[in-house]
Amino acid sequence: MSEGKITSEKRGHVTLIGIDRAKKRNAFDTAMYKDLSRALGAYEKDDDAFCAVLFAHGEHFTGGLDLAEFSQNFHAGKFPIPEDGVDPLNLDGSRKKPVVCAVRGICFTIGIELLLSTDIRVCGRDVRFAQIEIKRGIYPVGGATIRFARETGWGNAMRWLLTGDEFGAEEALRIGLVQEVVGADQLMERAIALAEVVAAQAPMGVRATIASARATFVEGEAEAARRLLPDLAPILASDDAREGVQSFIERRAGQFKNK
Repeated sequence: MSEGKITSEKRGHVTLIGIDRAKKRNAFDTAMYKDLSRALGAYEKDDDAFCAVLFAHGEHFTGGLDLAEFSQNFHAGKFPIPEDGVDPLNLDGSRKKPVVCAVRGICFTIGIELLLSTDIRVCGRDVRFAQIEIKRGIYPVGGATIRFARETGWGNAMRWLLTGDEFGAEEALRIGLVQEVVGADQLMERAIALAEVVAAQAPMGVRATIASARATFVEGEAEAARRLLPDLAPILASDDAREGVQSFIERRAGQFKNK
């Protein structure tokens, strides 16, 4: 039986999703992975949730997978995603809403891959990153080989993927793995503040922005460009788009309702 859980808390239009197995450095077993999948699935389905923050309870984001317990999933050739959940690593592109990720302490293997699956990333100055699969005779299968080089450049990615060495917050910021570095005691405050700014924007516009940016990587720049105006058309018919124009005319912040 899993000794951990995934917490979920709603603050206004922001959902806080927490990894809670602190006694085991938040290492993932199958049950926790499924629970994270369900929590993210519930967030995706909640029409009143406009942004999420993924974080961890305790001093560490995650020490990685509980390999002894999780290895059965590797032999089965798939990650354990329940029917009522979504892929926590978003390798299938099923997640459409924005996620801010806040990491501190140890952030190994799947921790980096979860980080790379999110949209805005903040870390504490105490963070210790490492993609150490290469030291265990395997390689990363949760998206690091796909996204690390895209986010940080080939040489920066290979420096850490092929050695399994640890690196810290300043290096993560330098190569673009994270966007901000703050004190560990300020981490959640800053992550929530960023999520609240995102949640204050028009949700349809936010999701369309993410979809367009992702389409560039998946389908190519030409196809993403072709979709720009057609994908804008249904948004222009929304109440939020009308509110956006009216707020511009009245020189005030828009009050968006996801309608």
